[in-house]
Formats: sequence, structure tokens, C-alpha cells
Amino acid sequence: MAAITIRQLPDEAKQRLRLRAAARGRSMEAEARQILIDGLNAPLLADVSWIEQLIAAGDAVGGVDLTTPEDEPAPAADFTGR
Repeated sequence: MAAITIRQLPDEAKQRLRLRAAARGRSMEAEARQILIDGLNAPLLADVSWIEQLIAAGDAVGGVDLTTPEDEPAPAADFTGR
């Protein structure tokens, strides 16, 4: 397995990692590894257009039925200057 070093990790992030690892009974290294693996296994939503994301969100809640009003013709323009 490969090893990596993460430099310039903010102190607050390190503290949160320490607390999260302790809450799960893991070492900080094991917790960081799991966070990284989970993040890499998550589906990529950035590659999906915003329209596809909107459709997926609608599908997730069962969709939405919208009524479509009848179109009415626009009145004729009056170019006589009156």
C-alpha cells in the first residue's frame, strides 16, 4: 500500500479528525483513510448538469405535476400611431 503525507492541515481540522476517530474507536490514520475512501467512492455529481440534478431531485420525491395554462393569441399590434 502507498503512504501519503498531508501537509498544512489546519489545527481545527486535525482536532475534528481526532474527535471523530475517537467517537468511532479508530486511530486518526484509520479515520482519515476511511474518509478518503468514502469520498472517492461517492458518486460524482459534478459531472451531471444542473438540469439532470434537478430532474433527479424531482424523481427522488415522486415528481411534481404542473398544470399548463392554455395559450392565448397575442393581440395584433397597432402601428398606425394613433
